Amino acid sequence: MTGPIDYAATGVSVAEGDRAVELMKQWVDQARRPEVVGGIGGFAGLFDASALKAYRRPLLATSADGVGTKVQIAQRMDRHDTIGFDLVGMLVDDLVVCGAEPLFMTDYIACGKVVPERIAAIVKGIAAACVESGTALLGGETAEHPGLLAPDEYDMAGSTTGVVEADALLGAELVRPGDVVVAMASSGLHSNGYSLVRHVFFAPPDAGGAGWSLDREVAELGGTLGDTLLTPTRLYTKPCLALAAAGGVHAMSHITGGGLAANLARVLPPTVSVRIDRGSWTPPAIFGLVAEVGRVEQTALDEALNMGVGMVALVAPDAADAAVRLLAEHGIEAWIAGDVAAAGVHGEAGTVTLT
Repeated sequence: MTGPIDYAATGVSVAEGDRAVELMKQWVDQARRPEVVGGIGGFAGLFDASALKAYRRPLLATSADGVGTKVQIAQRMDRHDTIGFDLVGMLVDDLVVCGAEPLFMTDYIACGKVVPERIAAIVKGIAAACVESGTALLGGETAEHPGLLAPDEYDMAGSTTGVVEADALLGAELVRPGDVVVAMASSGLHSNGYSLVRHVFFAPPDAGGAGWSLDREVAELGGTLGDTLLTPTRLYTKPCLALAAAGGVHAMSHITGGGLAANLARVLPPTVSVRIDRGSWTPPAIFGLVAEVGRVEQTALDEALNMGVGMVALVAPDAADAAVRLLAEHGIEAWIAGDVAAAGVHGEAGTVTLT
């Protein structure tokens, strides 16, 4: 290279970054709450905390997460306006398990090259998910990392903050023998286990994969493999907040990395054990396809995938039927999937057994 070197010569375009901000403003403006002060473009997002004065003892809850390797599916399909639902779902539904209402979130997008239209599409999905979950998109950052990421590559993460009244906090200390397990259907794989899934379907046969393409039509899925893999994460926030407000809910678990048993065990006291009846639901076809094509054993599936259950509530026995009806009214398919017993009845203390 001859002549003076500037930022653009290294692969970073300030102008394109500014244009991306302008394109995303219309979506960010939709994802507001009354407590948001100002707009995007400042160094920090502002949220009017005087709203918390209505609480007797407000507890702030916070969560940080990313989307994982599902972003590669969006990149390969060049479809970017749904991946934001995966990011928001991983964040806000980690808060709702303790009964917290999400207030705001911030996002971080790192890319090899800022393509304003692509960044705006990503933010459009994030904003739409924020609207659905009642969360303000308070701000974020888009970073251009040439040389670290390829021009068409990006990764994303975020953090969120919510609030719950101290005496409404859900958790393991409320769980008792006799409680009922209410399972809530996932929309598919959500945003976990994609390293396993991508290997099963896309690795070449000599590496143990099927060597399939994203545009492969799969009869069991009723469409292309890519469309199924890009299905957005279901958001449970408002339905679960309504469920908690109705009473009788003792704990909830967001079923993400680690699967159903491991995540449910995180909200159990050491005095109980839980039994889940596999026969109470039929997982979506994609889970069986992963098992069949990849010759993946059940234990490995359970450790990596949600197997069709995206959220679980542990509720008092006299509230279980009402919980299923309430969730149905909010568009969430739910069912009674198991029960809580004293430690040793269904397994060792604090464990979950799938039968």
